[in-house]
Amino acid sequence: MTTLAIPDLAGKAVLVTGASTGIGAALARAYAAQKCRVALHYNASRHAAESLAASIREDGGEVFLTQGDFSTVADVERVVEESAAYFGRLDGLVNNAGGMLGRVAYADQAEAHYDAVMNLNARSVLTASRKAIPWLKRQGGFIINTSSIAARNGAGGGAGLYGSSKAFVSNVTRGMAKELIGFGIRVNAVAPGTILTPFHERYSTTEQIKAMVATIPQGRAGTAEDCVGAYLFLSSDLLSGYIIGQVIEVNGGQLMP
Repeated sequence: MTTLAIPDLAGKAVLVTGASTGIGAALARAYAAQKCRVALHYNASRHAAESLAASIREDGGEVFLTQGDFSTVADVERVVEESAAYFGRLDGLVNNAGGMLGRVAYADQAEAHYDAVMNLNARSVLTASRKAIPWLKRQGGFIINTSSIAARNGAGGGAGLYGSSKAFVSNVTRGMAKELIGFGIRVNAVAPGTILTPFHERYSTTEQIKAMVATIPQGRAGTAEDCVGAYLFLSSDLLSGYIIGQVIEVNGGQLMP
């Protein structure tokens, strides 16, 4: 992918959560290519995270690796604080960590499943943002939340709770945008559609993916790199300085709200 320089991003310290694989990994590479100082968060995928960090450093980028289970409040708080402390500042937070945690029909859900899904996908966004806000207030900055097409369409079979957690994220984006713009902090979100990442490798069968692709006017599933431009656009005051509280849909036309 050809990288075009966005001049106002160079030198900014950006924390990308859930950045070892998939969209998060593509974002870590992209921010590093823009000469951002990247805090790369991972949970279980240590080898992938270390390999990505090594690749970024080989290309001359600056990266800080940080591990944490984002279903646990204390880990979320620690990851944000140690990332900001490492760089001495924080200019951007990308709340990308999340997961479906299995396809479970509403009729079969247990309370523990609800807690796990909501803690990882919803509570972590609130916690990470709360810890980042004092740092972002110092000079202004941005928060970008990763929502999903599932936030609008009810999600596929067994993924309804995941979709609901992402609908929560989309609305939190709008509420935070109103509260934080007065401090020079812009809040927006990106909602990927059917993107071929380890997420779908883990939770979707070949038949399910084929069925989803059949509903996409562009005729193919997306890639992690297809999502990068929307995040970079929303990160730049130069490009999107008058845009707040928006959820950009990146889905090949699968959903046109």
